[in-house]
Amino acid sequence: MNQKQKRGLVSIIIPVKNEGIHIQNTIQSLFESKTRYPFEVIVVDDHSTDGCCDFLRKNKDERIHVLFTDNVGVAMARNIGAERAKGKFVIFCDAHLFFEPYWIDRLLYPIEKKLADATNPGIANAKNPQAIGYGYTWNENLEVKWNGPKRKMFESPLLAAGCLAMKKSTFDDIGGFDRGFRVWGRNDDEISLKLWLFGYRCAVIPHVKIQHVFRKGSEVPFHFTWDDVYYNFMRMAYSHFNEKRIEKCKKQIKHSNPDQIIRELLKSDVLEQRKRYFEKRTYDDDWFMNKFGIPF
Repeated sequence: MNQKQKRGLVSIIIPVKNEGIHIQNTIQSLFESKTRYPFEVIVVDDHSTDGCCDFLRKNKDERIHVLFTDNVGVAMARNIGAERAKGKFVIFCDAHLFFEPYWIDRLLYPIEKKLADATNPGIANAKNPQAIGYGYTWNENLEVKWNGPKRKMFESPLLAAGCLAMKKSTFDDIGGFDRGFRVWGRNDDEISLKLWLFGYRCAVIPHVKIQHVFRKGSEVPFHFTWDDVYYNFMRMAYSHFNEKRIEKCKKQIKHSNPDQIIRELLKSDVLEQRKRYFEKRTYDDDWFMNKFGIPF
């Protein structure tokens, strides 16, 4: 067994939806970056219509696997990729990233040393690499905001799923990304919250940096509505929050009909999921809010 094999396979999971040239750039950057770990790449093409993954049809590299899904949304695309993963570790990556040398090794080091269970790099704007976000937190309205820079590894309430590393066993233990979420919205928040409540630790490794292509408006390939975003928001609330906090969440719904969203949500499995999560978790939402000073 060589040194790379001893380190354990890493499964890099990339959901794709009409990414144009971005996915090709991401794959190229990934294979050009250095690492001491063996890795596989699982591309989950969620019904792209722009042919962005056609270049992979001619691929002969056995490390690259392409799966096709039918508009399942980003959360389920990641889950489906993880189901195929053979690695000891999983790293979820957006399809519009640029990597630096040994980024995999340095993200996994704290996990290997049991200093953290899930990690993020600093995420820089590819058009302005000096603008870097270091994980997220929530404000008093549960709106996300980037953490400020720090020199050393630090615990963060929320991590960005656009470049998120953990052991495959950790991902499986928490049940992955929420399987009842709609197309887009609150995916990062929910999985980070779930990690913490289930007894895992989320950390940002600020000396590791990747570059991310941020897109706006019509450039965003996932088509979603405010109803979708608020549905996911309330699904997260019902899954993890106490009743008082759920009522506060309802008041945050500004662009949709809250009663209609709740009616639709309660037709789902969310109450069964809430019971299951409450039985499994190590900490509650009060603990989480107090730990990170979130006034909600």
